[in-house]
Parts: sequence; C-alpha cells; structure tokens
Amino acid sequence: MGLPPELERIVVHEDQEMGPHQEETELVDLGTDSGKKEVKIGMGMTAPICEELTALLKDYQDIFAWPYQDMPGLSSDIIQNRLPLNPECSPVKQKLRRMKPETSLKIKEEVKKQFDAGFLAIARYP
Repeated sequence: MGLPPELERIVVHEDQEMGPHQEETELVDLGTDSGKKEVKIGMGMTAPICEELTALLKDYQDIFAWPYQDMPGLSSDIIQNRLPLNPECSPVKQKLRRMKPETSLKIKEEVKKQFDAGFLAIARYP
C-alpha cells in the first residue's frame, strides 16, 4: 500500500539536504560625499521596487550603524556575552577546524575591526 501523495511529498522533501539560501545580491552605495555606505539588496525584485527600496534606504540611512565606531553608546550590560565554565571540569580540546584561506582572512579582518572598536575583549576565566 503506497503513501498518500502529500505524505510522500513531505518525506521526499525531508530527505533533501538543506543548504543556505543564496540569492544574488547587488551592492548599492547609499553614501554621499562624506564616504561610502554600502548595503546589499536582493536582485529578485522588479526594477521599480528596487528603485523604491534604494530611495527608502537612502532616506533612512541615518538609522544604520556603518562602522563599529558609530555604536559607542551601546551598553555592555545589554549585549555582553559570557561563557560560564565549571572550574571542576577541564575544557575539552577540539582539533583545529580548517577553513578556506579567503574565509580565514575575512574572519581575521572582522575580528580585528571589532577589537579596534572595543567590541571584543579577551576573556580570562579561572
């Protein structure tokens, strides 16, 4: 006895491997003479909607924080993350996770930016 078509469709769908959603994007500069302020927008829109979105983003560009230095008023009480460790347990050492060199460079650049802006600090746990 076969499965109902709807149930079979669900089973087939569940067996498919899910990957990240990747839509083609376009880089749009919302900046003025003072500097670049770039955002990425999806290319799946019609031209009039894309123009309206770009105009809306330009009108409200002052609500975006562009570099990390634009966010000095954030309270660390709100956004501070901690990793509580039990001093009686020794940490498990995992093997190094390899990445593509270009990905590794991008991560290093981003971490450096966040350190320079004071967003990251080295945590010292007992």
